[in-house]
Amino acid sequence: MGALINMQPLFLLFLLLKPLQFVRINDPSLSDERREELEDYLEDLYATGPTKPPTKEAFKTHVIINSEMPLTDQDYCNQEMRMKRVHNRLYCVKQHFFLQASYNDIQEICHNIFVQCTNGVRKCHRSQQIISGVHCALKSGTMMPSCEYTSSYREGWVLITCQWDDIVGEIIPVSVIDILAV
Repeated sequence: MGALINMQPLFLLFLLLKPLQFVRINDPSLSDERREELEDYLEDLYATGPTKPPTKEAFKTHVIINSEMPLTDQDYCNQEMRMKRVHNRLYCVKQHFFLQASYNDIQEICHNIFVQCTNGVRKCHRSQQIISGVHCALKSGTMMPSCEYTSSYREGWVLITCQWDDIVGEIIPVSVIDILAV
């Protein structure tokens, strides 16, 4: 035991360190609700544990769009990705899809039969109706806010993955895999 301590003093020091604690934000201009929301966001951002399971609200926030901007705008993805805070712990995501449809229409796709998927995903659900959307592909950057995306308007059948959510007691959409051209 003595040899281990003598040979690895830095390892022992790391074992003795306490985990970092977040400081409560005391900005008088923030409402209590906004302060709690900011604290939760920072906690999720810097968490080291497993990721949270997908939720209905997260899908609505990050995928469903009701934008005034035309979907064909070349700067669409750069603005929406920042506005909707789409990232992975401040790292740029390689690709993302925004869909112009209601959440209920997208959730109905989860009840369609399984189809062959792309990108190594085995089971997807395909929409039975044509849906408009935007595909965002990372052009440059690694960390927010320096992420730059190319925007491409797409219209076609949507491939999504779904899973059961015990909290709401229903099957929910998790991610958009692709929009197949008509």
